[in-house]
Amino acid sequence: MQQSFVYIMTNKYRTTFYIGVTSDLSRRVIEHKLGEGSKFTKKYNLTDLVYFKTFLDINQAIAREKQLKNWRHDWKLNLIKEHNPSLETLDY
Repeated sequence: MQQSFVYIMTNKYRTTFYIGVTSDLSRRVIEHKLGEGSKFTKKYNLTDLVYFKTFLDINQAIAREKQLKNWRHDWKLNLIKEHNPSLETLDY
């Protein structure tokens, strides 16, 4: 099984979130920083990684991504703060 990640990108003001799934977090974050990640992340300048979780099964990662995308903004913010209280940009 290949390792996969659910991750959350945000802007410098921490007001908009993008939730994604990937098997190569480092490459994916670089793509977002270069404006190649998605039209949504490019439009809102979502270049800062603030949360990620590792999964051993891609299907579990995809299920979690779908679940998080249905969450309210404040729930997402609370999840991020549980793991990253100061909302720092994380190294990958």
